[in-house]
Parts: sequence; structure tokens; C-alpha cells
Amino acid sequence: MTTLQDRTVAEVVTENIKAAHIFKKHGIDFCCGGGVSITKACEKANINPEILITELENLSNSPDRASNYNSWKLDFLTDHIINVHHQYVEENSPLLLQYAKRVNHVHGHHYTELGKIESLVIKVVQELASHMKKEELILFPFIKKLVMAERNNEKMPVAHFGAAENPIKMMEDEHEEAGELLREIAKLSNNYTPPEGACNTYRAFFAKLEEFEQDLHHHVHLENNILFPKTLKLEHKLKNI
Repeated sequence: MTTLQDRTVAEVVTENIKAAHIFKKHGIDFCCGGGVSITKACEKANINPEILITELENLSNSPDRASNYNSWKLDFLTDHIINVHHQYVEENSPLLLQYAKRVNHVHGHHYTELGKIESLVIKVVQELASHMKKEELILFPFIKKLVMAERNNEKMPVAHFGAAENPIKMMEDEHEEAGELLREIAKLSNNYTPPEGACNTYRAFFAKLEEFEQDLHHHVHLENNILFPKTLKLEHKLKNI
């Protein structure tokens, strides 16, 4: 029997999304880096695994129905990702760019890391915009076709990109790239901690950056740990009908 310590971070969060808050608090990556065991994650983060295990065991064993993403149909999950997480990125990217430019212009002479942060914000916004379009125009429509084929007992749809693992691998690589950019921003900003006496715009910028990172972690978790593995499993099932 697999103990909680031996289970992967991704598995635990997939079963109960509320566990993400515990991992986040302890600085443990639950999206791109979620494939490691809790024991190894604790070693890497240099924290006592007993503390983490206790907190996880104290969580409700029955996640809220609204956030039990693992039970959702794949076509519904793709719509949720677009309407919630893609929409969030689209709405908040212009604001982040404005904040980054303004704060760097006013305070960059004193806090030289702001120039690098602005460059990284521009890069992550551009990369996510391209990434989301590929999902919305290529991968997600194919996932919906897979769901429809299973529902109607039809043959597996043909895709110009071959197997689903091809675009999925690309999306996962791009998730890692975006995550790395935000990790660098977090490091440069001292985990989004504004300097003492910072103006309201400076503080708002760092608060929005932290919120943006949290949303991306949830976004990537839904895709890497739930949507993509289930898509590959469904495709395999349809191939063997």
C-alpha cells in the first residue's frame, strides 16, 4: 500500500485541489514539478515531511464538488481553462505590462532589478499569449473531438499533428518555460516583497505578479496533471477500439 509520503505531489493535488495551498505555503511546486514524491519534495525544500503530512491529513477528504476537477469531463475542463485561466491572463497581461513599465521608469535607477523584471514580464506575457492560442485553436478542439468520438462510439478523429502527445509535449515544455520566467521574477523581487516605503503602484505591481503566478500554477496543474494524462489515455482507448 502506497503511503502518503510516497505519493507524488501532483497526485495529491489532483485528488484534492485544496492541498495546493499547503504545498504553495511550503514552497513546493505542484504543477510542472509535481511528479516527485512528497518525501523527495520535502528534501528539496528542506522541510520536515512530518509537518507537511500532518497538514495534508487534516484537510477534508472530500473536496468541494465545484473544485473536484478530476471528475469533470474533458470537454468541460477545456472550456473551464479557457473561460477562467486564459481569460485571466488576457485581462491581466496589459495591466502587468503597464505596472512593469511605470515602476521601472520611476524606480529603476535605484532598484536596478526592476529593468530585468520588466523584460521578464514582457517575455512571459508574449509567450503565454502564443501558448494559449495554440491550445484554443489546435489542441483543445482535438480533445473535444476525442470526447465526442467516445460519446458517439465513433472512430478516433485524425489530426494533422499525428498523436496528441506531440502538441501536449510542446505545451508542457512551454509551461516549464513560463514557470521558469516567473521563478526568476520571484527571486529578483524577493518573493514579491516591495521595499520599505514603496509607493502604492510598486506594491500593486508586486501583488499582481504574485497573483499572476498563483493563477498560472493552478492553470498548469489542471493541464499537466489532469487534462493531458486523461487525453492520452482516451486517445489510446479509441485507437484500440
